[in-house]
Order: sequence, then structure tokens, then C-alpha cells
Amino acid sequence: MKIMVGLSGGVDSAVAAYLLKQQGHDVTCGFMRNWDSLVNDDIKGNPTINNSVCSQEQDYKDAQSVAQMLGLPLVRVDFIQEYWQEVFQRFLEDYRKGRTPNPDILCNQYIKFDSFYQFAKQQGFEKVATGHYARIVYQNNQPYIAKSLDLNKDQTYFLCQINPEVVQDIVFPLGEIDKPTVRKIAEELGLSIAKKKDSTGICFIGERNFREFLSNYLPMKPGKIIHVVTHEVLGEHKGVLYYTIGQRKGLDIGGIGPFYVCGKDVEKNHLYVTDEKNIEWIYSDSCIVENINWLKPISFPYSCHAKFRYRQGDCPVTIEQLSENKYMVRYPQNIKSVTPGQEAVFYDQDVMLGGGVVDVVLKNGEDLMKKINQQFE
Repeated sequence: MKIMVGLSGGVDSAVAAYLLKQQGHDVTCGFMRNWDSLVNDDIKGNPTINNSVCSQEQDYKDAQSVAQMLGLPLVRVDFIQEYWQEVFQRFLEDYRKGRTPNPDILCNQYIKFDSFYQFAKQQGFEKVATGHYARIVYQNNQPYIAKSLDLNKDQTYFLCQINPEVVQDIVFPLGEIDKPTVRKIAEELGLSIAKKKDSTGICFIGERNFREFLSNYLPMKPGKIIHVVTHEVLGEHKGVLYYTIGQRKGLDIGGIGPFYVCGKDVEKNHLYVTDEKNIEWIYSDSCIVENINWLKPISFPYSCHAKFRYRQGDCPVTIEQLSENKYMVRYPQNIKSVTPGQEAVFYDQDVMLGGGVVDVVLKNGEDLMKKINQQFE
């Protein structure tokens, strides 16, 4: 089978390419270049950023080394404009609203499994493969995305917004093995990236100081950190847009703690926090989720499990449809730090049903963010 595999310069995609070759497929590697550090970072003409080397250029060199060692052809494809418009601008727009978007989900939706997928198809490839830890399973002859056998590395959360129509043409070679095995294979092959650290930066932008990077596009605007119960001013934040609900570290509040972010008012530039004694302010019992991308059709109401953050365990929920694009998700057991702008991803055991963006977070039927902000009007 003729397969194009996305080769990122990391160990996972390298081993994915190797496994496909071992299985006898006709494999070509594709490196996606989606960020131009000399153009995109120059938004303010900041020389300190321009002089830094974008990690993506090193990733390309690593991809070249891997492809050469595996004896596979490598093509480099530029999606800089697509990434800027479809991923990064949407990312910034949500941040301006005080939301917390997930760029990796947008990148998979618009770049890897759209732009890159279309490119591969136009070049005559039958399938597209990536190094994601996920599986394709069949139920009633229909393909669905399911969790990786290595649940510690499962990445299905980030795949929830891809077009259901492309699932039949996707291959996930790492879905049946775990990360230690992937490292072992890379070491046995003598790959130069065998011990390369996994990327934890913004998708395709690399390892950077997140707050400093964002400040080039969303200027820092210091403001008050206020206790949601006592209304006491506890300190000064560096920019309300840079904090997320439930955040504990990086608040720089002295005295008795810890404190947790429970709300933010973008217009007033106020950051609201709570303490352990009043921890209920970061818990909710339901939320409204919009624009769910259903990878597997269901009927409502429907009971299943959900994740509201990548590393979160499965939470029992019930989904009710409110309108064509809005759904009420209930979890009476209460869940911590459900955040507007983040993704709610739904599962039926290991099979991913779909995912959508959290729009409103509720407790006892009230909009929790509005309730917090109204206290300070």
C-alpha cells in the first residue's frame, strides 16, 4: 500500500515510518513546515526573537537524518499560510476572549488531517500515517478512532475534531505498542533521535517561554488579582489572558496558599482566585458544549465518559441536545476546572465519539463565570 507518513523529526513518527516499511508498504515521508520564525516571530521586530533558532528547522534536519537512515524518500511541504490563518489566528482570537484554546487540536483538524491529507491524496497516496498514539477500530464495518493500548500516552483527545470522512484513510502504527517499546526500537535502529525529548511546546512553534511568546501578539497588561470571597487584592497579574481556570502555579501571590484561578474578567482586567477553604469555586456540575464533531453517531440523551483536559481521567457524563450545535453535558458528581474554550471529548469505552468546545460552565444552573464577575460590578 502507498502510504505517506508525517515525519516530524521526533522519535514517534520515525518509528511509525519504520514499522510501515517493515510491513511492506510503499512509504514516503512528509515533513510539514508550518511556522516561519523569521516572518511570524517578527510581529514587533523583536531582535531577540529573530536571532533565536526555531526548533522546527532542527526538526527538519532530524527528519532528514531519519529518512536517510531508513532509506525512505522525504518531501517537505509548506503550510505556513494555512497554519497562520486556520490555527494561529483562531488560537489568538480565543485568547483575546479570555478563553483557553488547544492549538494541537486545531493543528490536527486543519493541517495534519486536512491540508497534509489533501496533499498526500493529490500525490496518489492511499493512506496517511502519523506517530499518534491511537488506533483505528471497526464496528459494523465502519472505522472509528479508539484509544491507544498505551493509555499513558493515548493522544485521541487531540484528534477529536478531524473530519470523520478521512478516518478510513488514516493509519496509526503506534496504536498497539507503548512508548518504552518505541524508544527501544529507535535505539536498536541506531536512530540519532532515539533519545530526543518529546515536544511539549505549542504545536509546530516549538519549545518557548509561552507567556513571553504570546506577549508578541497579545501585549501584557498587568492588573489586580482578587480573592473571589473576601474581595481582597492579593497581588498583580501579568496579563489576564495568560491564566487558565484551576491554575495554581505562577500566580506569585505571597502569604497563605495555595490559591487557584477561578475566574477572569477581560474587560476589567481582573483575575479572580480562591483558596483551599473555598475550593468549590473551581468545581462545576454541567457545561454547554458547542459544535461537537461527531465521529460516531449517537442518540440523546446519552450516557458515556468525557475528558475536559488531556491528562484527565474519564468522567461519567450525560449528554442532552439543546439545539443543532449546542449540547448540555451533566456531571452531578462535580468536576474541577472545566474551562471555556477547552475541548470536551467523549468516549464509549475506548472508542472516541467526538468532541466540541466548552462554551459555558455551570453550577446549580448558573453560569459560573458570570456569577463570579457579577460580584464585582
